[in-house]
Amino acid sequence: MNNIHPTAIVSSKAKLGDNNTILPYSIVEENVEIGDDCIIGPHAVLYKGARLGNRVRINQSASVAHTPQDLKFKDEETFFFVGDDTVIHEFVTLHRGTKDTGFSKVGSNCLIMAYSHVAHDCVVGNNCIIANAVQIAGHVEIEDYVVIGGLVGIHQFCKVGQHTMIGAEAKIVQDVPPFIVAAKEPLRFEGLNVIGLRRRGFASEDILIMKKAYSYIYSKSLNVSQAKEKVANELGDNKYVKEILEFLSKSTRGIVGK
Repeated sequence: MNNIHPTAIVSSKAKLGDNNTILPYSIVEENVEIGDDCIIGPHAVLYKGARLGNRVRINQSASVAHTPQDLKFKDEETFFFVGDDTVIHEFVTLHRGTKDTGFSKVGSNCLIMAYSHVAHDCVVGNNCIIANAVQIAGHVEIEDYVVIGGLVGIHQFCKVGQHTMIGAEAKIVQDVPPFIVAAKEPLRFEGLNVIGLRRRGFASEDILIMKKAYSYIYSKSLNVSQAKEKVANELGDNKYVKEILEFLSKSTRGIVGK
């Protein structure tokens, strides 16, 4: 049974699971799907194309699956997916995809803090923390376990690798490789995200190997192609090094500097 406040407007064409709470003055449009045990805060709006998993919390005045800010968009059917156990804070704006990909997505167990924006055709992985007022442009890819500090701006089509930490007020205009800390202006490599990796149970041996890999990648005596070859030859058997090399092979905007 769902608990829907009488001032909420819920379309009869929306699909609701069980045990959801929809608070005052919120709006749920047609072609919206909500899982079980979700909370939709006051004045929140779930536009057509919103797809919520289970135990999702949408706080007050958040906007999910609104029209993309893309002049090419012609109101084709697209979606915004929110994974299980994710919390969307107040005044967050999440825009659905365009015909380029058909969807945008925030994964499971994420925390999206107040006033943040996730644009069209973006993919945010699982277990990510996006701090206050982060602005993510279209077609950005953010992998799992990424922490992004407040007021960060991310240029369209950038990629942010898994287990990275981005310092507050940064401007991301190039790809950020996995497992690192990036900070300052212009944004640069500040070393391996050792504290985060240890908290998540990475072995000391793997951390040392990744440190060595990045010492090559950010060596002033090697370009990226030379560094990739050296890393592959010397350290390529390590599974995390393989993931680093795979990320570098997919990079289209170049990687942040040192």
